[in-house]
Amino acid sequence: MKALLDTNIIIHREASKVMNQDIGILYRWLERTKYTKCIHSITVTEIDKNPNKQTVELFHVKLANYELIEIPSPMQPKIKTVSDKLDINPNDINDTLLLNEVYIGRVDILITEDKKIHKKAIQLGIRDKVFTIDSFLEKTFAEHPDLVNYKVLNVQKLKFGRINISDAFFDSLKEDYIGFDKWFIKKYDDEAYITINSNNGLLLSFLYLKVEGEDENYANITPPFSSKKRLKIGTFKVINNGFRLGERFMKIIFDNALKNDVEEIYVTIFDKREEQRRLIDLLEQWGFSYWGKKEEELVYVRDFTHRINDEYLKQSYPFISRNKDCFIVPIYPDYHTELLPDSILNTESPEEFIEDFPHRNGINKVYVSRAIEPHPKKGDTLIFYRTGGYYKSVVSTIGVVQEVRYDFSNEEDFLLYCRKSSVFPEDQLRAIWRYSKVKPFAIRFLYIYSFPHRANMKELIDLQILSGINDAPRGFKYITKEQFNKILKATKSDESFIVD
Repeated sequence: MKALLDTNIIIHREASKVMNQDIGILYRWLERTKYTKCIHSITVTEIDKNPNKQTVELFHVKLANYELIEIPSPMQPKIKTVSDKLDINPNDINDTLLLNEVYIGRVDILITEDKKIHKKAIQLGIRDKVFTIDSFLEKTFAEHPDLVNYKVLNVQKLKFGRINISDAFFDSLKEDYIGFDKWFIKKYDDEAYITINSNNGLLLSFLYLKVEGEDENYANITPPFSSKKRLKIGTFKVINNGFRLGERFMKIIFDNALKNDVEEIYVTIFDKREEQRRLIDLLEQWGFSYWGKKEEELVYVRDFTHRINDEYLKQSYPFISRNKDCFIVPIYPDYHTELLPDSILNTESPEEFIEDFPHRNGINKVYVSRAIEPHPKKGDTLIFYRTGGYYKSVVSTIGVVQEVRYDFSNEEDFLLYCRKSSVFPEDQLRAIWRYSKVKPFAIRFLYIYSFPHRANMKELIDLQILSGINDAPRGFKYITKEQFNKILKATKSDESFIVD
């Protein structure tokens, strides 16, 4: 298998001072999965433009470790059509030359962080062969879990003073923010959320949040903020490693915003590095939009008033509507806490869930089913019901449907859609697909809320939500708005995320 690497990835990897730790992880995975690392002659041409001859010579020595695509393939007609439509400068045309090699099959995949390349790949029908660093790592983790030689521990909340500021993780922050070390020491008694690599104790992610009142001074932000209670994302960095840590931390941000009843969330961020651009992209996916500037930094803001965006549910996450259809959905005990780790039961051991996995971290999750109708639709509410009998079956979790997918063209299409967001490893997904002539469908949903109190089957029967023992949900059991409200009260839920 051959992996073609975009010019920017090569430059970051082979630079004398490596600041992007994600790329180091990418290269280790390429080696473990036995990909041949390829570069295109256009990359060499780009590097040769550097005015520093010594730097160019050093790069050429390092480029000897790659397989060179020396003579570009003839431009394919479909590629030419897309290029004529989207390419507006020489850099765009060079990027299209890389896509052409994937399209024609000279290489198997292309790894790039360039959003425009991914847009062109979708139009060419080769999106499954063009990856970001993170999506490639997610793919290889799903395909080769046996090759993961380190563990990521679950999110911890620690005081700054217990976190090692000498960790290489902080190097880019120290370079971007003058006085970062002094600021960090001043925060010794404050808390931050972190994850670490348990093999070496090094940081993989860091998040610091601060609640600001209506009297906060925003004189250095242009245009100025109005007076509101806000949650500031003070410091946020995630090393992409295939574990979907970015989504996990977005959930923490929204949970804190809900808990503190803020009207807005904001972040100030530089746009200097690839990791910062990826973070901006993640924030935009979850409803943050560009506001203005704070000196040299960009300011992004997320409205957190109670509203629903029916078209783009992630834009108004975690708010859901009380007036949508609601379904109780069964999930077996073996899969329940794997898919919904925040809904762990008191009878389960937290020690079994110290080690992290991608499907546990995502807000986006996939539920696979063969159930007969009724089926939910986009925007509907799901209440997950952990099976187990009269006293042990409990409702534990609320989700909201993003998409119901029936139209899988084949087994590989099904596998690609489900594997990184469901609890099932690749071999089990293949077995599910092949099990019977009735093909499964998949529901992509957003994890919203874990019930503080778990109402069991007995309570649900007493509340007349279930008619009896034989009424336990086997597929998607529709319940009325009144029954939904009964569940909310019985589970002692905080209803601040529900919009009437």
